[in-house]
Amino acid sequence: MTDVQAPMEGTPLIKPSTTDHPLHEDIVQACRSVYDPEIPVNIFDLGLIYTIEIDDENAVRVIMTLTAPGCPVAGEMPGWVADAIEPLPGVKHVDVEMTFEPQWGMDMMSDEARLELGFM
Repeated sequence: MTDVQAPMEGTPLIKPSTTDHPLHEDIVQACRSVYDPEIPVNIFDLGLIYTIEIDDENAVRVIMTLTAPGCPVAGEMPGWVADAIEPLPGVKHVDVEMTFEPQWGMDMMSDEARLELGFM
């Protein structure tokens, strides 16, 4: 049995995004065009996009989650995200990775999403 190492104290649970890259805002807008079919809010404002990494060659890596591991579109959602980002001018390649660590919670939603869903 292998021991799973807990992250060092102070290590963020979610890897930071490359927010200073010129493509970041366009990628965020592309993610906002993808909706969870069961919730009338885009996946970015729902907090399902954990990390948007953009390297020096404009290859994009997205780490995302779902509202629940048993989500009926679990197999399709990463493809929807890649399909939304890949056509953007300058994007070289898109890799979408699914994670359930940390588990998604309602506190990850933007204020706009909470308002839309009547939680504010």
